[in-house]
Amino acid sequence: MSAQFDQLATTILAGGAASEADALAVLRAPDADLVGLVAAAGRLRREHFGNTVKVNYLVNLKSGLCPENCNYCSQALGSDAPILKYSWLSKDETLQQAGAGLRGGATRVCMVSSGRGPSNRDIEKVAEMTEALKDEYPDVEVCACLGLLKDGQAERLKEAGVDAYNHNINTAESHHDTIVQTHTYDDRVETIGRAKSAGLSPCSGLIAGLGETDEQLVEALFALKALDSDSIPVNFLMPFDGTPFENTWELSPTRCLKILAMARFVCPDKEIRIAGGREMHLRSLQALALHVANSIFLGDYLTSEGQEAKADIEMIRDNGFVILGAEDALDPAAEATEHDPAIRRRGAGTEVAANA
Repeated sequence: MSAQFDQLATTILAGGAASEADALAVLRAPDADLVGLVAAAGRLRREHFGNTVKVNYLVNLKSGLCPENCNYCSQALGSDAPILKYSWLSKDETLQQAGAGLRGGATRVCMVSSGRGPSNRDIEKVAEMTEALKDEYPDVEVCACLGLLKDGQAERLKEAGVDAYNHNINTAESHHDTIVQTHTYDDRVETIGRAKSAGLSPCSGLIAGLGETDEQLVEALFALKALDSDSIPVNFLMPFDGTPFENTWELSPTRCLKILAMARFVCPDKEIRIAGGREMHLRSLQALALHVANSIFLGDYLTSEGQEAKADIEMIRDNGFVILGAEDALDPAAEATEHDPAIRRRGAGTEVAANA
């Protein structure tokens, strides 16, 4: 079956496109074909993105207290998840947080706020933050994620220097009303359209593990392709206690890897970003996933902690990749962090329990 996916990659590289049947076949591939599947999808990743990994950094400008009832979200109305809750960060606090990510290797800062959508006053805050950030870091790419947009707001963000706007469709239209009832799928699509019309790069993705079927995952990916989303964050449900999806565990590492591969086949030349939940669900397959996806978030997420940023950078370098924007850095081996041998002080010859 691996030959089937290799042929699909060849067809796409020659100007063809994956069909919905192809996408379903990727999702349903036997685990025994996983390495061949990754190799085939990796051909597309290398063709369009070489050996680069784009590193993104999230700054949560305002956390919690959201009036929307997105059932998967720890910040949503009705959520009892014990997360940090605070109002808007100041401009200086935002610059401090963004600077940490940029110094850590990120080239794109994603400024996010909870809520249905921004007021015009909120837009001015983000505009001021963006201008200050670009004054200090002229090469930074800024993506805003502020909820549903109204007339003129996308244009103001563009004027201030915002490069992209994130608003995920999250799931298939046929599944949308089962995960949120306070806004519609069309509301989300409309905001993506507003961003595109203003000249902002559209960033829109999905969350896997919300009870959707294989067919609905395919539906969501083809919807993102139709929307011409430049960047596609693929999130994996983090089932926070205190949310309707607590104790929902539908994903395995191999399932997540197949979802990423499907995204690469359907949208071969788009940025596929491994987003929230990668540490929890991909686990030891995170590194293999980089051979399909070409973008990750560095460090922490909105309300949850990610793995150590140092470990992310090492994972990128250990797999023969370079960070986008730092391609001319030293040889990865020269920059590798030393790992001293850990002296065994447990198990045989001691009174401490064995590592088993």
